[in-house]
Amino acid sequence: MTRWLVTGAGGMLGRDVVEVLRSRPGTVVTAAGREELDITDAGAVARAVRGHDVVVNAAAWTDVDGAEAAEEQATAVNGHAVRYLTAACAHHRARLVHVSTDYVLTGDGGAPLDEAAPAAPVNAYGRSKLAGERAVLALLPHTGHVVRTAWLYGEHGPNFVATMLKLAASRRDVEVVADQQGQPTWSAALAEGLADLGSAAHSGRLAPGIYHGVAGGTTTWYGLARAVYEEAGLDPARVRATTSDRFPRPARRPAYGVLSRRRWADAGLPLMGDWRAQLRAAMRRPAFVKLAEAAVATPAVEDQSA
Repeated sequence: MTRWLVTGAGGMLGRDVVEVLRSRPGTVVTAAGREELDITDAGAVARAVRGHDVVVNAAAWTDVDGAEAAEEQATAVNGHAVRYLTAACAHHRARLVHVSTDYVLTGDGGAPLDEAAPAAPVNAYGRSKLAGERAVLALLPHTGHVVRTAWLYGEHGPNFVATMLKLAASRRDVEVVADQQGQPTWSAALAEGLADLGSAAHSGRLAPGIYHGVAGGTTTWYGLARAVYEEAGLDPARVRATTSDRFPRPARRPAYGVLSRRRWADAGLPLMGDWRAQLRAAMRRPAFVKLAEAAVATPAVEDQSA
């Protein structure tokens, strides 16, 4: 019997992780959402980790633009709190699977970024997440696992796919940036991957360090938006390409955030499927079906950009 603790269990990814783990035989899962556990409270974290074999940290400050004006608060959650988790895991001899982001890398090249690529965040959110990564690698050199993901979407929280479906119901056309490239990753698929990785780590079959947990293939936000429209039965021509300079935001985004999955494959872990296949499967889930049906049923007559 393996005892798992999932922090951030009320969030988009955390809910999927809990669901996946509870479906697997031989697992006992403690789901700790924000109400159950304040991860910025070192004492509470130490008490929560006690008695568990594997900890999956899905708790995070995820407001990328908001972090620009509140970097200290973002770092408290994404950096200092992770240090509390690592210290507790070290004390109680638990494996830690910590979820991070492609935003710790600059993303200004043209080739997939390896796990060993130098970290150089271009925004406050990335810096806060890098602080968490460094805590895991420093304090848990033998039992800490950092899983970077990217362009995450799912049923249980705000995300790009849901936003596109909502806009389709209110706007005839939308403009979406076509100069940022990445790997749209379904949270339910990542949850399966985290469960596989955590199990391998617990059994001693997995080396510590950084892994990239993302879907296969690449696209742009524009490409993803068109695919969402197609899967929903909408006309993808309603999505128009634009550039990032048309939509200035507080936080700079990496232009090329494509991650290599070399270490994941070398470890013998099942690779996630292609991003388009993931999207097709995700769009069959009830929350997305409902949004798609509303978009198809609603005459969208406004001509605006998003």
